Amino acid sequence: MNEDRIFIGLIVMATTTYLPRVLPMLLLRRPIRNLRLLAFFEYVPFAVIAAMAFPDIFYSTASLPSALIGATIALILAWFRNSLFTVALGGMAGVILTELIQTWL
Repeated sequence: MNEDRIFIGLIVMATTTYLPRVLPMLLLRRPIRNLRLLAFFEYVPFAVIAAMAFPDIFYSTASLPSALIGATIALILAWFRNSLFTVALGGMAGVILTELIQTWL
């Protein structure tokens, strides 16, 4: 690969990650008072993380049923407002137990 293309790619990537962080500080000098906008900014990080992580749940295990059971357990634990650590451990335990049961059968 050409070194110029690598350098241009690095500049483009740096710009696209830097601008969304700097522009709000430059454009929004005063505090945001709109409640809908504040609620939107509050939930965006959670939605982005969920959108990135959820599809990988189904490809991270040896079989789809164990992934579905682990995801179901994690969703139920999250629904009842358990901590992130508890939700992750519960989902992993569901996958491990399902995989063990499938190997025994």
